[in-house]
Amino acid sequence: MSNEKQALLGDEAVALGAIHAGVSAAYGYPGTPSTEILQYLIDEYKKNPSGPSAAWCANEKTALEAALGVSFAGRRAIVTMKHVGLNVASDPFINSALLKIKGGLVVAVADDPGMHSSQNEQDSRFYANFAMVPCLEPRNQQEAYDMVREAFDVSECFNIPVLLRLVTRLAHARAGVVTAPKKQQNKVSKTDEKEKWMLLPAFARKNYASLLDKQAVFEEWAFQHSVNELTGSKSDLGIITSGIGCNYYEENLDDFIAMRKKQGKKAPLHLHIGAYPLPVKKIRQLCENADEVIVIEEGQNFIAGKIFGITGGAFTNIKPLIPSGELDPDNVRAALGLAPRKSALRTPAGLPQRPPQLCQGCPHADSYETINKAAASLDPRSGHPDVAINSDIGCYSLGAAPPYSAIESVVCMGACIGMAKGASDAGLKYSLAVIGDSTFIHSGITALIDAATANTPMTIIILDNSTVAMTGCQPTMVPSEKLVNLISGCGVNSSHLIVLEAKKQLLEENAAKLKAEIEYRGLSVVIFRRECLEAFRKNKKQ
Repeated sequence: MSNEKQALLGDEAVALGAIHAGVSAAYGYPGTPSTEILQYLIDEYKKNPSGPSAAWCANEKTALEAALGVSFAGRRAIVTMKHVGLNVASDPFINSALLKIKGGLVVAVADDPGMHSSQNEQDSRFYANFAMVPCLEPRNQQEAYDMVREAFDVSECFNIPVLLRLVTRLAHARAGVVTAPKKQQNKVSKTDEKEKWMLLPAFARKNYASLLDKQAVFEEWAFQHSVNELTGSKSDLGIITSGIGCNYYEENLDDFIAMRKKQGKKAPLHLHIGAYPLPVKKIRQLCENADEVIVIEEGQNFIAGKIFGITGGAFTNIKPLIPSGELDPDNVRAALGLAPRKSALRTPAGLPQRPPQLCQGCPHADSYETINKAAASLDPRSGHPDVAINSDIGCYSLGAAPPYSAIESVVCMGACIGMAKGASDAGLKYSLAVIGDSTFIHSGITALIDAATANTPMTIIILDNSTVAMTGCQPTMVPSEKLVNLISGCGVNSSHLIVLEAKKQLLEENAAKLKAEIEYRGLSVVIFRRECLEAFRKNKKQ
C-alpha cells in the first residue's frame, strides 16, 4: 500500500524498501548490525513463497556471487552483510564494478562504530571509493527506505552496483516510515553482452576504461542529488555532516546558533552529504566561503581526509570529529564548543561492570571445561606454554573470559585453523583450533584442506551447536549429521575424526579422548556436539 506509515527498524526499512522496489532475490550472511535486513526478507518469503526469494548463504562472498547471477538474469537483487563481511565479499564486489550490471544490484552493509559486536571499526565508504561505485548513506529510517529504492534505479541507470551504508544506531533504532507504491519485479532477461561479464584481460581493460569514464557522471549525479544540500552564505565557519551525524548536529543546532549570536558571529554554512562520490564542487564552494570547517561523520575521516586534495591544498583549516567509538549528541556538542548538557541519565558510580558471558547451560561451557582439563594434563605448568589454543568469531569467543580463560587468539572468521597450522609449523608442540560449526562452514574449510594435505600435527575442535547462535539462531548451512562426511571428504583420517557429546557428566571421559587426539602427531578433528539452548527454546516455541 502507498502512503502507509509503519514503525520500522532501519534494517527493516531497507528490507521493505527492497521489496517495494521489486527485488527478486536477497542473500546474505548474519552479522550484527545487518542481520535483521535479511531476516525480515526471509520471514516475508515464508509468508509468500511467490514473492522475492531470500536465503542465508555460507558466507558473504557466495551471497554476493549469487546476487550477481540474479543481476545477470536481468532481475533485481540485494545482498546484506556487516562491515567485516564486506572484506570476505571484496573480491566479487570490486570486480562487479567492471561488469555491466543488468538487474539492479544493491550491497547493503551495516558498519559497527564502537565495536558493539565486531573486531574493528572499518568504514565501508572507503570500499565504495576503492571500487569506484556510488554509495548512499541514509541519516534516518525514512531515508533508508527511500534510498534502497533509489539504489536499484541508480544501479540500472548506470549499470553499476550500489553500496548502501548503514550504522548500528540507524540499523537498530525504530521510527515511522511512509511507504510508496510497490514496483513489479523485472522479467527474466539474460544479458546479451557477454564481453561485459567476462573479466578476461582483453575485456577487463575495456570495462575498466568504461568505469573510469563513468566517474564524471557519478560526480555530477552526486552534485545534483537533493540529499547533498548546501545551505547558508559566507561565514567564518562551515559544517559538513554525513549520515546520522547530521541528526546529532541538528539536535544541538539551536544552542549552537544562540552561542554564535552572543559571540557576534553568523550562522555557519552547512553541507550534508548522503550520496557519494563526494560532491566536490559543493565542498569547494563551502571551503571558499568559510575560514574553518568542522566535519561530523560517523566512522573514519573519509570526508575530512579528502578536503585538502579537493581544494588543491588551498584549504587546511579542517577539524574532523573522530571520537573513539560512535558519534552522539554529547561528543558532537563538545566539538561545536558548547558546554555539556545536564542529563537526567547518569550512570551511578561504583557499579560493577557486567561483561558478556555464555548463557546458563550453554554446551560451550562444558566443551571449554573439557579443553582446559585436557590442556592441563598435557602441560601442568602455569599457562601451558607447550599448548596453543587459537579460536574464532562467535559466541564461543567468550571462552577467552573467566571462568574459562581457555583461548588465546580471536582474529577473524576461520583464522584459528590457519593460525593453529602456523603455530604447529613454528614448533609449538600442541596446537589447537577452536571454531564453531557455522564459522567452519563460512571460512574454515579451506584452511582445513591445507592442514589435511600436510597432515599437520594439530587438533581442530568444532563446537557444533547446530545454529548460528550469536546473531539470533539462524540455521547452519550444513546440518550436524552431514558435518562428519564433509570433513572426511576434505582428507581427514577417519580414525582421528571423533564426535563427543558436550556434557558435564562426560567431562572425564571426553577429556581423556581429547587428550589422545591432541597427542596424535598428525591432524585430528574433534566435534563437540550439543544443541544451543536458545535455539532449542526458539524451535520449540515455533
